[in-house]
Amino acid sequence: MSLDSITQSVDKAVSGFFEPVATWLGEKVFYSVPVAGTELPLIVAWLVVAGVVFTGWFGFVQVRKFRLAVDVVRGKYDEKGSEGEVNHFQALTAAVSGTVGLGNIAGVAVAVSIGGPGATFWMIICGLLGMASKFVEVTLGVKYREVHADGSVSGGPMHYLPKGMAERFGKNGKTFGKVLAVLASFFVLFFGLFGGNLFQVNQSYAQLVSVAGGEDGALGSSAGALFFGILIAALVGIVLLGGIRSIASVTSRLVPAMAAIYIAACLVVIVTSIDAVPSAIGSIIEGAFNPQGVAGGVLGALIIGFKRAAFSNEAGLGSAPIAHSAVKTKHPASEGLVALLEPFIDTVIICTMTALTIVIANPDAYTKAREGGDIGGVTITSAAFETVLPWFPYVLTLAVMLFAISTVLTWGYYCMKAWTHLFGRSKASELSFKVLYTVFAVAGSLLTLQTLIDMADAVLFMLAVINIIGLYLLAPVVKRELNSFLDFVKRRDAGLETDEDEEPAKTTV
Repeated sequence: MSLDSITQSVDKAVSGFFEPVATWLGEKVFYSVPVAGTELPLIVAWLVVAGVVFTGWFGFVQVRKFRLAVDVVRGKYDEKGSEGEVNHFQALTAAVSGTVGLGNIAGVAVAVSIGGPGATFWMIICGLLGMASKFVEVTLGVKYREVHADGSVSGGPMHYLPKGMAERFGKNGKTFGKVLAVLASFFVLFFGLFGGNLFQVNQSYAQLVSVAGGEDGALGSSAGALFFGILIAALVGIVLLGGIRSIASVTSRLVPAMAAIYIAACLVVIVTSIDAVPSAIGSIIEGAFNPQGVAGGVLGALIIGFKRAAFSNEAGLGSAPIAHSAVKTKHPASEGLVALLEPFIDTVIICTMTALTIVIANPDAYTKAREGGDIGGVTITSAAFETVLPWFPYVLTLAVMLFAISTVLTWGYYCMKAWTHLFGRSKASELSFKVLYTVFAVAGSLLTLQTLIDMADAVLFMLAVINIIGLYLLAPVVKRELNSFLDFVKRRDAGLETDEDEEPAKTTV
């Protein structure tokens, strides 16, 4: 039996078994209600409302403290002796690497194809609101993290939900928080294995094959797929063995590199057609409020924009606090401020650059999609670049590879923390996970298992329901932490604060 027939049989059998579950779960999690002629997914509304509430609760912290956040990333308020594993910049790039990916390339194309150019405006608004949600969850992640005896750190919703609930609501809160923590760990682990690992490897392999001669090329066979999968698995395994320090070391170089390459390509298209920029910006603004030509009118453009942005930046989902919790700091809110830069980079900058490139280039694939044709996703983005850069598929392949590898690495760390919360931190437990995660990376180039990936997406957004309930209940804690850090900043700026003046809050286990 050939490798092709084996993989096809496995793919078909697994998909057939899980398809009814995936369909049922998707219908429940992404349940939509008709609003003004279009469908509003309640989970998207849940995420957006949280962004609005936290923006108001913390007085537009994403605007008022944006400059302070940049200063913290630069190391201006670093303190000697702070516990943690990575600096602010490395924590930020590690978290960004988990969100910046194919959603920024293909997802944006889908948004402007279905919702028109105006969807871009609402993507930006959603990204700005998501900055507040990210600030809240990451502050809690650092506040309730666990610093282990070996100096490693564990954080995320599986830690701040039980600890925070117990602190605020006593015994009943502790029990409720523990239940939420187990569910959060399972959801993170399941999505990471399928969406954060298998899917990323699968899509990067598909893009590489497309520029290397297609299915008839050297990499088009199952043997080529196996070679690619083993290569990626080996790279991921080596980095994953080094823990968050190793991951952060790689992503702190990889994320700026991949962002620079992609943004530079966007700028080439934009600058080459600079005369079209005012018109493109005008169509984005007009399309956001003009009900003509967009299914569902203004609300249709808004929903599409919010949906793609929420899926892209993961604000409120509870995933990013896992990476940010490893930061070296004595003030949890300092990293919360750093984290609010994440949706700004992911959605406001990179997604907007993609949308502008597509609208300005206006390739035939985009026109056809707007007229009701096939929604091509990444092919539309690629076609937009090809109008100026005929060789761009090769650059896009490099970008996709960088996006995929960094995402697999970061979600490997997320999954490890979820795994050890469920099964313990023994060496045998950690090694078992690393072997499992590596095998999934190999399978990613051989199998599609689209049904399981659909399930993973639904599971990830179930995490948002659990996580945001916790964020609402623990928001007063975040308020206190923010005030504490702002007092420290004032003292530091006045020369009254030294590195030894404050002791880090920690839980050593």
